[in-house]
Amino acid sequence: MSGQIDDVRPLVSERRLPAKAVVGEVIPVTALVWREGHDAISASLNVRGPGDAEARVFTMTRDRDNVDRVHAVFTADEPGSWTFRVDAWSDPVATWRNAVTKKFAAGQTEDELANDLAHGVEIFERAAAGAPTAEGAHLKRVAEGLRSPGDLQARIDDALSATTTTILAQHPLREQLRRGQVHEVRVDRTSALFNSWYELFPRSTGGWDNQGNPVHGTFATTAKALDRVAAMGFDTVYFPPIHPIGEVNRKGRNNTLTPEPHDVGSPWAIGSELGGHDAFHPELGTEEDFLALLARARELNLEIALDLALQAAPDHPWARDHREFFTELADGTIAYAENPPKKYQDIYPLNFENDWEGITQEVYRVVKFWVDLGVTTFRVDNPHTKPADFWAWLIAEIHATNPEVLFLAEAFTRPARLYGLGKLGFSQSYTYFTWKTSKEELSEFATEIRDAADISRPNLFVNTPDILHASLQHGGRAMFAIRATLAATMSPLWGVYSGYELFEHLAVKEGSEEYLDSEKYQLRPRDYAGALARGESMEPYITQLNQVRREHPALQQLRNFHLHTVDNDSVLAYSKVDPATGDAVLVVVNLDSHDPQEATVHVDLAAIGQEPGATFPVRDAVSGAHWTWSEHNFVRLEPLGHVAHILELPQVPEHLRDELAFRQVTDYRP
Repeated sequence: MSGQIDDVRPLVSERRLPAKAVVGEVIPVTALVWREGHDAISASLNVRGPGDAEARVFTMTRDRDNVDRVHAVFTADEPGSWTFRVDAWSDPVATWRNAVTKKFAAGQTEDELANDLAHGVEIFERAAAGAPTAEGAHLKRVAEGLRSPGDLQARIDDALSATTTTILAQHPLREQLRRGQVHEVRVDRTSALFNSWYELFPRSTGGWDNQGNPVHGTFATTAKALDRVAAMGFDTVYFPPIHPIGEVNRKGRNNTLTPEPHDVGSPWAIGSELGGHDAFHPELGTEEDFLALLARARELNLEIALDLALQAAPDHPWARDHREFFTELADGTIAYAENPPKKYQDIYPLNFENDWEGITQEVYRVVKFWVDLGVTTFRVDNPHTKPADFWAWLIAEIHATNPEVLFLAEAFTRPARLYGLGKLGFSQSYTYFTWKTSKEELSEFATEIRDAADISRPNLFVNTPDILHASLQHGGRAMFAIRATLAATMSPLWGVYSGYELFEHLAVKEGSEEYLDSEKYQLRPRDYAGALARGESMEPYITQLNQVRREHPALQQLRNFHLHTVDNDSVLAYSKVDPATGDAVLVVVNLDSHDPQEATVHVDLAAIGQEPGATFPVRDAVSGAHWTWSEHNFVRLEPLGHVAHILELPQVPEHLRDELAFRQVTDYRP
């Protein structure tokens, strides 16, 4: 056979780097498989997990619209390095089936089909020899039927029956086998893809004293704060740096250069005479206190993520003992960080070119220190400003001993760099979701993150300490619900920075995305319980969103986003279907936070596993209402009521799931 195996997907950097997946994720594989002549060709997907002595083999299905395109899916059941290979082979059974079907339909007699029947006997006997006992017995009976006299229609029908076809799909007769090239998939634990993040500053958990002054929080007060976070259904709690904060050039409230004696400074100005990246801020507590906090988090099924910010305050021990880690200016001073017009006088950036070996080994030591304490997730600050080769090395080194560790890249940068970091090993990535507000922008964005699923896992944060988008400043409370709905349903990963649930929306000045009285520079205790009692909190809705996400496997996948047509530019509709379970969800969101919007949603029925012209029951997971939907449906969404429908759809029939999985194949190669 001189056929070919082309365009195998997933494919990352021409096989130089692995594709991404997690345990439980449906991984679709496709290829173009073709050969000369008219004989049938088939293909197998051979998958090998890290613990597999033998490959798992799946017969691939041909696409209905392109007969040269084959596809199959597999699901990884453990983390590690997985490999897959597409094999092509001459399929004598399919060739025989095609010829006999056409000839019999044309009215040929048994005498005219004698050679075909004899060839069928030989084929089915060979197939029986390669099948298990019970299945082989069935194939032998089919061969005997083709050899024996009797009703020709019945004999041929037996050879073409669903039972026969199923057995041959599981135990095919293969000739002229051509093996394809091996592709790698790096499989992480499930929480690398499906996770809800909540960011809080431990130092702001101390409440107020009797005079109403903020009290510096501790690891103990933070442990108490975790109960509320867990109750909202979050999985990961992310802390900004918890290390000693520099005294030299310390920033005051609202980023001023003239701090008061009581100002606490920015946590990202890491290090002082009290220690650096492997030390604890003394007002937060000790290592023992931190370990108690980790233990409490585990009791609540929460994971704590720490910030990994590779920079130093002017009084960090590195600046004293390793000046070669930094850039020294002509006047003998060390260069501080700048992002014009912003200046960060309290931060020294590292210069890897000055001492590659020294810096890389020191950073590895620091990360391993925290991993050995029990930290398994890191949010990495500005990784795109550090050498890409360094990240590839560091992540590989950590994964060599601790493959469970996850790294979230806080890289707001150009696509090649953002996705490049994902290719090199980052588990998750921040995105430009915060700035995508129109229907067109959101549609393009969601399609892009779907198509980049093999290389990047997008974490959609609705806000951060640095980003208070204008839509939240001026959109009113409904906009907070809108953005949370989009983030929680567009991606399996989403995040919230504390204060969002209290509708915090005041910027330091018009046109700025910085919060007024930013928590980056001062303590910000919050009265969450009081706000909830007054009905001034989004906690119930956030809790509901996280609950819906847990209940619906469709919302736990990334590759399955599908847009539906809506005749109103202020209303967005999209569906998600899980190929493994058939779970299906349709989300309809009003993007206008000020006015009610009416629209007709035109549903692509095939995309949700429904037949043409079908009507089907739906339940709104937000309101609990039930309706009957069809291809065209009227909706009205009001900012003061429900800003969205999250519709639970009928389960997709099993025989349609592989076809829907094939729709999820990506081809995004920046």
